[in-house]
Amino acid sequence: MAIVAVGAEAKKKQAEIKFDKTAYNFGTIAERGGKVSHTFEFTNTGDANLVIVDATADCGCTVPEYPAQPIAPGKKGKIKVTFDPIYRPGSFTKVVTVRSNAKQKKARVKITGTVNPDK
Repeated sequence: MAIVAVGAEAKKKQAEIKFDKTAYNFGTIAERGGKVSHTFEFTNTGDANLVIVDATADCGCTVPEYPAQPIAPGKKGKIKVTFDPIYRPGSFTKVVTVRSNAKQKKARVKITGTVNPDK
């Protein structure tokens, strides 16, 4: 009778990304008031280095910035999301997809708000 190793895959070290918050509402902002930014903090709750492969937004009006260096287990990192309200009156919801080597390959953060048009 053969003995099968169970759980070998489960013991493989892996990074995990856990955001403190995954959504932020800017409230009402002025269309010509300039760009607004919010920083989402996360922790690598895994037991291997976390590497952010990329972070992309669903619109060119939203620009994410992410760390280029690996985040060690137990350490924190930040994703800064900047939104440009010019020529975008009305309510908005923008999603940033963060791809990494974490157990969950994709994570998402979201910004919302309302752009008050210039009169």
